[in-house]
Amino acid sequence: QVQLVESGGGLVQAGGSLRLSCLASGSIFDINAMGWYRQAPGKQRELVATITSGGSTNYADSVKGRFTISRDNAKNTVYLQMNSLKPEDTAVYYCKSTARTTWSSGFRDYWGQGTQVTVSS
Repeated sequence: QVQLVESGGGLVQAGGSLRLSCLASGSIFDINAMGWYRQAPGKQRELVATITSGGSTNYADSVKGRFTISRDNAKNTVYLQMNSLKPEDTAVYYCKSTARTTWSSGFRDYWGQGTQVTVSS
């Protein structure tokens, strides 16, 4: 099994910054993509940013130029640097990892428990 633990959420004023971290642990053989998703009250979960093991990134249009995703493969950790935060960024942020636990097992998605980000106006 693979466990994901997010940290770094909190309350910040509009225009401020936060840095989220997500550590993957457990029986990990290797990790393919890692990413961040968010879910605001009454809305569906949406993609924020993803990064492959090779470092290729993808961002939602709403966060391009403000958020930066990065990862440390040696530490099985993915980060999300969030700058110029807006009230509409308020949501629970979830980490996702696509990983396999053995050489012969297939990749599957694992999710963290989420961390709350609240941006006040």
